Amino acid sequence: MKTNPKSRGKSVRSVHMSEWDVLLRELDEIPGVSGDEERVAAYMRQKLLPLSNGHWEDALGNQIFVKHGSRPDVKLMLSAHMDEIGFIVRHIDENGFVYFHPVGYHDSRMLMNQVLTIHTEAGPRQAITGTMPAHLLTAEMARRSIPLADIYLDLGTSSRAETMALGVQIGDMITFERKGTLLNGSKLFTGKAVDNRSSCAVLIETMKRLSGKQVQPTIYAVASVQEEVGLRGAGTAAFAIKPTVAIAIDVTFAGDSPALPATLPPMKLGGGPVIKYYDWTPDTGQGNNVPKSLTRQLVRTAESLGIPYQHQTVLNGGTDAATISLAGAGAVTGIISLPSRYIHSATGCVHLDDLAYTVDLLTAFIEQME
Repeated sequence: MKTNPKSRGKSVRSVHMSEWDVLLRELDEIPGVSGDEERVAAYMRQKLLPLSNGHWEDALGNQIFVKHGSRPDVKLMLSAHMDEIGFIVRHIDENGFVYFHPVGYHDSRMLMNQVLTIHTEAGPRQAITGTMPAHLLTAEMARRSIPLADIYLDLGTSSRAETMALGVQIGDMITFERKGTLLNGSKLFTGKAVDNRSSCAVLIETMKRLSGKQVQPTIYAVASVQEEVGLRGAGTAAFAIKPTVAIAIDVTFAGDSPALPATLPPMKLGGGPVIKYYDWTPDTGQGNNVPKSLTRQLVRTAESLGIPYQHQTVLNGGTDAATISLAGAGAVTGIISLPSRYIHSATGCVHLDDLAYTVDLLTAFIEQME
């Protein structure tokens, strides 16, 4: 895999701020907890089928969209996961309170005083989180985080029968109740599922930018499933695609907010896409070392066009690149991330300029591939 490093001119961000706002709001409001991504998948099909030469859905629910290039032997896989963290109903007690399991990683501190939505077969049902009142906590209890198992949902009912009459059943998925919005007219978008619907938006806009253009690689745009529960979907898609090169698009933690350690790389909102070199989670052994040949090409592309970018290595964090890189005979796999504040909470936050610059970088990289 080679790229032509010749500059094609300065970065052109053709997507207006209001278009990003609409796209992000639409994507963010769709419920799509890991394993229940069907509604997000339908939206991705609506947006990407008109821009593709082919499409298939695999057994796990990954959506694979194909744009033919002049070289079918050179396969580029772009992957953005559709799923969001959430919860699943595990128990309804005799007084009508609902208990749940986490789906994906959660910090229990972020769950207090939240409104959640239970997605039942009869429609969405709102509930508030509850636990022991602060006044009744012992000093020891007050010093530690509240276990997720001790948090329950209050639907305003007084019995198991009343709660079940609302359609609530064991196995129903639960999301945060939050409307996506731009903060006070700024370029900062916040919502319940910016991890990783913001990258889904980037995938859509990249394919839109390439529409009607002849490129050399055949592009496989993958909207993947079940990333938040073990990086499950994208590896399966890669096994079928057998990509030459792959890039996982995801969010990463920003380092530009208070109380973060000075040694943390200061990924800034608005500072451009983050080119990752390494991520690894010691507890699981999962991670990805990005080949230097690929990071050099991404950096060279960004610098030749004046696209701002940032560098990062990550410990205790991973992306779909881990399973993509090992699928089949393996693939050269990179990671481009969007800096985000407050990841894995009810209110993630991304900057519109970072999304636009990421589209610029991906488009230019693809156009220069030989």
